[in-house]
Amino acid sequence: QVQLVESGGGLVQAGASLRLSCAASGRTLSNYDMGWFRQAPGKEREFVAAITWNGDSTNYADSVKGRFTISRDNAKNTVYLQMNSLKSEDTAVYYCAFPKGPYPPHSPSMIASWGQGTQVTVSS
Repeated sequence: QVQLVESGGGLVQAGASLRLSCAASGRTLSNYDMGWFRQAPGKEREFVAAITWNGDSTNYADSVKGRFTISRDNAKNTVYLQMNSLKSEDTAVYYCAFPKGPYPPHSPSMIASWGQGTQVTVSS
């Protein structure tokens, strides 16, 4: 069993930056790929970013490429999402995600465990 706790969300103006953190317990994350998803009001939960177990490879949704960076510190059992140049359309609840299988997740159906979510609100 793994428990995930996100932090770092908040209310910012367009163009600002935030860094989200996902602290894990119950598992050592160094053995697992990880992901970030988000869910905006009235929309389905969608993929944001994923990272391999050792950080050798990352994947991003087209909507965040060039602005967001996923990273990890396995010594701290923590995954991060650096968000720059935030837009109002980035407003959503952001979820840390632990996958079911041995591949970087890109769909909610591939997720075994979710964090509680952290709210990111970008004002225009």
